[in-house]
Amino acid sequence: MKYLHTMIRVQNLEKALHFFVDILGLKVSRQKDYPEGKFTLVFVSTEENDSSEIELTYNWDQTEPYSVGRNFGHLAYEVENIYETCEKIQSMGVVINRPPRDGRMAFVRSPDLISIELLQKGNPLPPKEPWVSMPNTGEW
Repeated sequence: MKYLHTMIRVQNLEKALHFFVDILGLKVSRQKDYPEGKFTLVFVSTEENDSSEIELTYNWDQTEPYSVGRNFGHLAYEVENIYETCEKIQSMGVVINRPPRDGRMAFVRSPDLISIELLQKGNPLPPKEPWVSMPNTGEW
């Protein structure tokens, strides 16, 4: 058995790609429109491991928001510097829902409310402001 991908449904493909590609830095590995089924599939992944993909599924006729199930959990990515990553993401208008107060872990959410965990590579960094004093925002 071989792991292939994780699929998430997106309400707005443009916003989802902006978040996953422009903000998080993932790469589009392939994209295909299915006019007969009225949907588009876009696969994104990291440069380090192209075998761990996220399939963004955009249904053209979907008008109602998708429900957010707590049973899904989150996607997780390891980063070189948790503080620099959070600063970059925050500067692009994304709320840091769970700041990296411990120098190890942070959470953000995609436009479709998918929780993304960011984990510091190796040992946690020493606690640093403004992150230490920053409260949680919303849920993740």
